[in-house]
Amino acid sequence: MMSFRLFCLAAFGVLLIVLPGCKTGLSPEGVKFRSDEYLFYKLGNNDTPASLSERFWGNAGKAWLIREANGNTDFKPGDLMIVPLKQTRPGGLYEDGFQGVPIFCYHKFGQGGSSPMNMPAHVFENQMRYLKANNYHVITPDDLQGFLDFSQQIPKRSVIISIDDGYRSVRDVAWPILKRYGFVATIFVYTDYIGISSKALSWGDLREMKAAGFTIGSHSVAHSDLTRPGINETEEQFLDRVKHELVTSKKIIDRELDQDTIFFSFPFGRSNAGTIAMAKAAGYKMAVTVERGTNPFFSNPLDLKRDMILKRDMKSFISRLKTFNSVSLR
Repeated sequence: MMSFRLFCLAAFGVLLIVLPGCKTGLSPEGVKFRSDEYLFYKLGNNDTPASLSERFWGNAGKAWLIREANGNTDFKPGDLMIVPLKQTRPGGLYEDGFQGVPIFCYHKFGQGGSSPMNMPAHVFENQMRYLKANNYHVITPDDLQGFLDFSQQIPKRSVIISIDDGYRSVRDVAWPILKRYGFVATIFVYTDYIGISSKALSWGDLREMKAAGFTIGSHSVAHSDLTRPGINETEEQFLDRVKHELVTSKKIIDRELDQDTIFFSFPFGRSNAGTIAMAKAAGYKMAVTVERGTNPFFSNPLDLKRDMILKRDMKSFISRLKTFNSVSLR
């Protein structure tokens, strides 16, 4: 099948032949043809996907749209490039399938301990290096929300990195690695743990990381199971506890970080119809479990799948990077 870029370049050649006298709003600054949906641009010496994105989208962060429209080719002065002017793939729908977003779950980082919850720094760095080298994009929860409500196109290879609980090693070990590759993460904290010891993040840490582009979500107040009553807990006490875990954690995070917290991580990854309904009533827009799989646009935003990254070999990590579901949609 002819690629979109080749098709557009062929069509552009036809336009040059059949419309020699047509006014197309040509610009002396590289624009050779422009329609409502895209334009053809001849690259100058200083042009980059980021600079074109800044010029035509008002946002250098949309450079991936230009890269993907041109098959992630090298950009050389004199080349004719396609610059999309509109999002064409909200929901990630294609003729041969649909997009899904993997969400990865981590906890601690560093060398100490044999727990699978503790990810060694060099393994995490290898994983982030692989993502960067293979054109994966780490998106934010805002991007994911736009994708799920079918209003926003995201990069074809989009993933979310999430980190549960609020361990200090997130700041000391994971953050420098993430910065090295230009990535951010979503940190889900349970509020009783924040600032409790030198092993925990402080509210100051979270404010600093939020200012750097990280998203802070709720992981409840005390990290208790929200799907079943405790020992000797009545049904009324159980429902009061679940409401407290959901509502109070959001209020605390909202107050401390001056935000509207809309992303929740179910403790132990456990959810059911009742907890999902209560999370929605508490004001959350999205929530994650630890059920493995990826998330297409038609996923329930309050019951999202997420993979816990526990194994330390690259083969296992790469196997979780399923960002496309092949199926004929014709």
